Amino acid sequence: MRSNHLPDVSITRDKTLRVGMTRRRFLTWTGVAGGLAVIPGLLGDAPASSGAPRLGDHLFTLGVASGDPLPDGVVLWTRLARNPLARGGGMGAAPVPVEWEVATDETMRRIHRRGSAPATADNGHSIHIDVRGLEPARDYFYRFRAAGDISEVGRTRTASTGRANALTFAFASCQSWADGHYVAYADMASHAPDVVFHLGDYIYEKPIPRNGGRRRTSAMPESAHREAMDLDDYRDRYALYKLDPHLREIHRTSPFVTIFDDHEVDNNWAATVPEDDQPIPAFLLRRARGLKAWWENTPVRAAHQAHGADVRAYRRFGFGDLVEFNVLDTRTFRSDQANGDDDTAQNGPTADPHRTITGAAQERWLLDGFSRSRHRWNVLAHQTTIADLAHVENGVREVSMDGWSGYEASRARVLDGARHRGVTNLVSIVGDIHRNAVSELRSTYRHQSPTVGVELAGTSISSGGDGEDSDETDRAIKAASPHVRFGNAQRGYVLNRLRPDRWEAEYRVADSIAAPSARLRRRALITIPNARPTVDVV
Repeated sequence: MRSNHLPDVSITRDKTLRVGMTRRRFLTWTGVAGGLAVIPGLLGDAPASSGAPRLGDHLFTLGVASGDPLPDGVVLWTRLARNPLARGGGMGAAPVPVEWEVATDETMRRIHRRGSAPATADNGHSIHIDVRGLEPARDYFYRFRAAGDISEVGRTRTASTGRANALTFAFASCQSWADGHYVAYADMASHAPDVVFHLGDYIYEKPIPRNGGRRRTSAMPESAHREAMDLDDYRDRYALYKLDPHLREIHRTSPFVTIFDDHEVDNNWAATVPEDDQPIPAFLLRRARGLKAWWENTPVRAAHQAHGADVRAYRRFGFGDLVEFNVLDTRTFRSDQANGDDDTAQNGPTADPHRTITGAAQERWLLDGFSRSRHRWNVLAHQTTIADLAHVENGVREVSMDGWSGYEASRARVLDGARHRGVTNLVSIVGDIHRNAVSELRSTYRHQSPTVGVELAGTSISSGGDGEDSDETDRAIKAASPHVRFGNAQRGYVLNRLRPDRWEAEYRVADSIAAPSARLRRRALITIPNARPTVDVV
């Protein structure tokens, strides 16, 4: 007779910012009916097979993950997929009971919590277990079982409470599967950070070449060769990405805090406005599908899943009195990009106080949080750069309209609001631009207002290919942006070590991501001292 408990096992240890870029043509859509609570066709067609997985099938092909750590809890995630590259993961339509366990030791002998939940076709056979009753600042280990198959063991860690003297965290973004291998994640896993922030572009919706691009493989779902549009397309894309062994390893090693950017749905989308001239109702249906797939495939609490086209993904995470992270959504509530979404000079539309990158409700939530914060470090964790990464074209100073540079009044309200509320040690961490950049934070760069903080922009995991130490865009930005203190255009991530007296950001890069065995090195060490919005670059 099969035991009701798990046996003991051991744990084993597109969008590149460039000079002269052109963007989608400006759309003049105005207004749309309220959020769609129920969208016809959102779930797509039921899989052809309705049979339950057979006993002993290997169902945990997409790995395990944890996320959104609190002092007393964490989300545990897995997604069952008997055949991950087949439509529906080869799972059929029947729900599958999944058991889970949390232990205080990696051999899974000292079980602290256990339970079970059904993995259903409606949620792509994903599981999101919000485990509570844990102790703060502690490592835990977890695993799953379904239909006789046992997952690998994952390690997670809860947030600290009270006085905290240290935190190690990493942040990353932009992992186009076809552009190269995720070697940065192998390096990141070797450091086992307390938490990892993924700041967007976890997948790319654009078609993948049939030869796999730099991956040179034919092992892809057929849907990978067209732009993702329906729910199954997005689910297939996540399955392909999650088969990467380096991505699986970092998810198994550290908890993630995940937020979407544009490519989880459509390039440079803005609220109800798509990249191309798709009708608004059709785009809202697509957005709902993309955001549903994002939630299904990330360790995010149920409170932050999309309900139709509506989502509330912004949220906060504190680690004792040391640091508070404000995780922002700068896609869902923003005004459409100004000036046709081209790189242009700042002008009347960019300064319009009626335009916003956060939306009014999220802006109030953020400023109210600043008023209450008693943390040493205060962080904005989000998608696009706040700082002007300016360059000069034909004698004109130009900036991207997709970042906060295209929403000057919105930027000023947030940064001036932080200063007026006495916020100290303000740091912005961002991705999106496929390059590294360290900048002084100012509410306006046209008149060089006072520095109120520091922005750490991290490069991509793979998007854009290998890159180089300093490309033409990097040199143009540095020439026109005196507030930029460091820049680099290689692939990698940022490893951060926080103490009460200093923040150290280690920029780790790879010379090439063409092979899965490539290694990373330290390119720069940025030190931000307590109570001074300046940086030292080594």
